[in-house]
Amino acid sequence: MSFKSIAFAAIAALSFAAPAFADSNIMIKDAYARVSSKAAKAGAAFLVLHNMGSEDDRLVGVRTDVAAKSELHTHKDMGDGVMKMMHVEEGFSVPAGETYTLMRGGDHLMMMGLNRSLAHGDIVKAVLVFENAGEISVEIPVDLERKPDHGMAHGDMNHGKMKHGDKEMSKDDAHKAHH
Repeated sequence: MSFKSIAFAAIAALSFAAPAFADSNIMIKDAYARVSSKAAKAGAAFLVLHNMGSEDDRLVGVRTDVAAKSELHTHKDMGDGVMKMMHVEEGFSVPAGETYTLMRGGDHLMMMGLNRSLAHGDIVKAVLVFENAGEISVEIPVDLERKPDHGMAHGDMNHGKMKHGDKEMSKDDAHKAHH
């Protein structure tokens, strides 16, 4: 096992063992980010949000130091085998006492206009913005080895063609962007 693999494993273990709490009722765990290649101009991040409070909350925004633009995204079935990735302006509801998972093939954090390449083991610093909990800083490890079955069986989805904003992507391009 290489030093880089051992170092990444140690960082990942600490990240997963010590979920982000801040001074809020939101716990963030199992966070990781992906890019399709070192030259990718976009990437995505996935994580689990747990609202340990007695009031509902909502993730309404994300900021990161590695991208010109970061948004909350989802996939929407447009019919005829076309899936469209789109910005979710209203954010994601995290009900009191519940867990909400941002996962491959579903809701996720989208990072567009990457200002540097992201390699396995790198750390993406991000700020998640909640309606009630406010801003929570989180460090998200880049994990290019994570299997797609985190959260849901992404391989079971029939993407057909996907659109990112107004840009139509082939099934293979969309798969690469999120794997």
